[in-house]
Amino acid sequence: MSMRAVGYRTAGPVDVLEDLELAVPLPGPRDLLVRVEAVSVNPVDVKVRASANPGAEPRVLGFDAAGIVEAVGPEVTLFAPGDAVYYAGSIDKPGSNQQLHLVDERIAGRKPASLSFAEAAALPLTTITAWETLFDRFRLGPDSTGTLVVLGAAGGVGSMIIQLARALTKIHVIGTASRPDSRQWALDLGAHEVVGHDELPSGVDYIFSPFTAGQIEHFARILRPGGEITAIDEPPGLDLLPLKAKSITFHWELMFTRPLFQTPDMVVQHELLNRTAELADAGSVRHTMTSNLGAINAAGLAKAHEMVEDGHMVGKVVLGGF
Repeated sequence: MSMRAVGYRTAGPVDVLEDLELAVPLPGPRDLLVRVEAVSVNPVDVKVRASANPGAEPRVLGFDAAGIVEAVGPEVTLFAPGDAVYYAGSIDKPGSNQQLHLVDERIAGRKPASLSFAEAAALPLTTITAWETLFDRFRLGPDSTGTLVVLGAAGGVGSMIIQLARALTKIHVIGTASRPDSRQWALDLGAHEVVGHDELPSGVDYIFSPFTAGQIEHFARILRPGGEITAIDEPPGLDLLPLKAKSITFHWELMFTRPLFQTPDMVVQHELLNRTAELADAGSVRHTMTSNLGAINAAGLAKAHEMVEDGHMVGKVVLGGF
């Protein structure tokens, strides 16, 4: 039995993406076989497509999906066929740009009932990254105060950090954005203030950074002694020594760590996605889809990759249905 998919055979520009016919995968012990109804595109898709040759077989990308469980592995306990789910998958497994996709049940959540599949597909990767930044790296809680700076506040992760910080902590959120539309987006999501990157105040407590190259000395100046940074990029040759005088803590955040290493607490991602679904259904968190390009195919995904590569995205770009 075969299915439609989109993948690539050689790293390169967007035109390496092609429509494929692949065999339907069989679930492992804790896998869900999901009929994919919608996907979204993230910077990691673009980065992998442009730089990572897949080898002998074509590689299917896609790290966000929403769909319906078709079948389950013999050890699955969290879901049943017919359940609607959303998830971000794992970077070491085939991606979600295919009609039927395997995902470990421990990193999938219940799709928010109030959202369409397309709206839900915009959320998982950025939600997990934001949640782990706030509550695993910075260890914030419901009574946490202080000031959090969110660089790139109108981006996918920034959009979710703002919302989760406002819904689940008492922290003061300052976003950075450079254009009127991105500033307004961040304010609409709940940022207390939105400023230019060069307008940030001194004495802040936390910085979330998707753009860390060349910024460490700047961060050291504006953070209070004992402040903290969480970064999601990986600039080469990063020098952290300017942080030492203020005893500033630097964290990395990679939302794929739990599934990559099959950590004992992998199910935390299932739990945080379920909690976010509750927040969405209660109206405390909203989806971040700003573009829906229609059917999932090579042409549509190429356009979505171009939009992400452009670097001016507000929110997330989604494709729905094969």
